[in-house]
Amino acid sequence: MPFIPHSEADVAAMLKTIGVARIEDLFDEIPAALKIDELKAVPPGLNEMEITRLMKARAAQDGTPLNFCGAGAYEHHIPAAVWAIVSRGEFYSAYTPYQAEASQGTLQLIYEYQTMMTRLTGMDVSNASMYDGATSLAEAALMAERCVKKGPRKVLVPKSVHPAYRKTLHTILPLQNIEIVELDVAADGGIDPAALAAKDFGAFTALVVPQPNFFGALEDVDALTDWAHAKGALVIGVVNPLSLAVLKPPRDWGATGADIVCGDGQPFGVPLSSGGPYFGILACKQELVRQMPGRIVGRTTDLDGKQGFALTLQAREQHIRRAKATSNICTNQGLLVSAATITMAMLGPEGASRVANASMHNTRALRDKLTAIPGVRQLYSRPFFHEVAIELPRPAQAIIERLAADDDIVAGFALGDEYAQHDNALLVCATETKTSADLDRFAQALRRALS
Repeated sequence: MPFIPHSEADVAAMLKTIGVARIEDLFDEIPAALKIDELKAVPPGLNEMEITRLMKARAAQDGTPLNFCGAGAYEHHIPAAVWAIVSRGEFYSAYTPYQAEASQGTLQLIYEYQTMMTRLTGMDVSNASMYDGATSLAEAALMAERCVKKGPRKVLVPKSVHPAYRKTLHTILPLQNIEIVELDVAADGGIDPAALAAKDFGAFTALVVPQPNFFGALEDVDALTDWAHAKGALVIGVVNPLSLAVLKPPRDWGATGADIVCGDGQPFGVPLSSGGPYFGILACKQELVRQMPGRIVGRTTDLDGKQGFALTLQAREQHIRRAKATSNICTNQGLLVSAATITMAMLGPEGASRVANASMHNTRALRDKLTAIPGVRQLYSRPFFHEVAIELPRPAQAIIERLAADDDIVAGFALGDEYAQHDNALLVCATETKTSADLDRFAQALRRALS
């Protein structure tokens, strides 16, 4: 135990106090057959110079391909100032701000983040401690069940929701005896409200509405929201927060708006990082706030009338109540929330709108260039945000592998990996980071690969 910050005398005194001769005796309940003497697969330790060289070599293996893949993780420009600020010690090493008197800066930043998220979504309250978009959806579904309390334990989930999000729901919800009913996608790439109205689902707790959906297409959120509310169910919106710079906020969906909103905050200031870590967003209407998991920061005044910030509406016992806890979300995603807050502050509403519009413009230009290639067509007819599915004349995975090997291009996401009927379909995305020359390069490479 070489890293215990105590002298041998300290350790001996503590062991004597608790009546144990050796540290190993603390683990005597573990059968000897299960113990190992060494970790044979772990290589010897390296010094600072050696580990720096190793990590640089590993990083170089990623390369710098031209990327047209989205599928829930998006390549946006991150201003240099964002991580220069986030990596300051005040933010970089800050943990959960339990002691308000020592954490005013961290608490204020989280409060500002919550304010920005409520303005984007139009909801009344936002929290600030979800792992990622998938777990925020699972928590939203559990929250909806707690809000309804008695009645059906059933959630309707369109197959146009991100596949990883649906897998997470299937991992978590059945353990709480919540049934998941998956809804088929119509021929145009979305959920048909008329088809829902023609079916009898019985009573259900909530309807999940993705906007945009996994295919990049826009759902008929107004009709879906009104239909679910007419059935006495809650509506859970799954959103890309950047899209809310140009799309109607969930609070304005239908006659009374979505009830709970979730999604992944990665588009704001969080690098791709080989798939994570990211952070989830969760917001809701005021009347549901007491069932919201995670942390909420409130603004108040002290005894001298000065403005201050503190954690509020969080029961400390949620961390120790196990199955009876409101949530298992206890980790502070503060570092990534900090990056998102600084990014949104730098962009402002106008800047966010410019990024969203530029991404939409580039994706439409890319769609036009790709569908000009013989045998390539747009898969779905619905309007889309900044992703679009295209149909190729041959399997998409083979094309992805060829463009990666021959042209150093990440061509997109092969929909056949998750949707068996779409083996030839490719989901592509072009954000504001792409130039006209980038789009031409992709189109020419795809034309060569198909010919």
